[in-house]
Amino acid sequence: MITAVVLSVFVLIGNPLIVLVIMGVLGYRKRVGFLAGLTVSQISEFSLILAALGVSLGFIDDRALALVTAVGLMTISASTYAILYSHQLYEWLEPWLSIFERKRQVYAGESQLDEELPLDVVVCGLGRFGRRLADELQRSGHRVLGVDFDPRAVESWAETGHPAVYGDLEDPEFAATLPLDRVRWVVSSVPGRDANLAMIHALGEQGYRGRIAATAHYEEDAEQLRRRGATEVFNPFAVAAERAVATLQRDD
Repeated sequence: MITAVVLSVFVLIGNPLIVLVIMGVLGYRKRVGFLAGLTVSQISEFSLILAALGVSLGFIDDRALALVTAVGLMTISASTYAILYSHQLYEWLEPWLSIFERKRQVYAGESQLDEELPLDVVVCGLGRFGRRLADELQRSGHRVLGVDFDPRAVESWAETGHPAVYGDLEDPEFAATLPLDRVRWVVSSVPGRDANLAMIHALGEQGYRGRIAATAHYEEDAEQLRRRGATEVFNPFAVAAERAVATLQRDD
């Protein structure tokens, strides 16, 4: 039993630490590395299959199978709760995680923001909805700063000649680096409720007084975001359905 506990602790702590180190070397911020590390803080069910196969072939005995099973049960159970409460865990451990974060590297296509660069909208999330939104804003005469935690999305947006930066607006430290005093809108195209609530909180901590637009797929999430400070909340599916109905009615 003691052996199972020791191995379980090693997996629960050691695996996330290894991922933190790797993510830090690659230039990702500590928050991204920590959340990614929690997802590998267990042995997989495939380990149980391999152990059972080893017993059937005579390579290992029943005691080894029992040990693997015990470690699997402990780590899978513990990691489930760790992932569920990952944001609270990060808040507790954040002061000690800076050692895994290297000085932030500049990614391909990322802009060095000029203090004189005219900007009026920050679009966070350059996926399908966010990229289309940013394109439409640019065509309407707005000066858009694109933000995404995927370096490929940042590079793709920057290739169009528009400013882009790599980052995660849920991270309060990153929000502090944005030119919030120059923009009228901060728009999140990410539909996650928790992500948008974190964004609103981070902007409030930085004293942002402009308008905030968030994205939600469910009305209850939209209502909560409005109560917490969102000026507007978009539902891409509802907007698409309304436009589709309008198009069909024009053909009647």
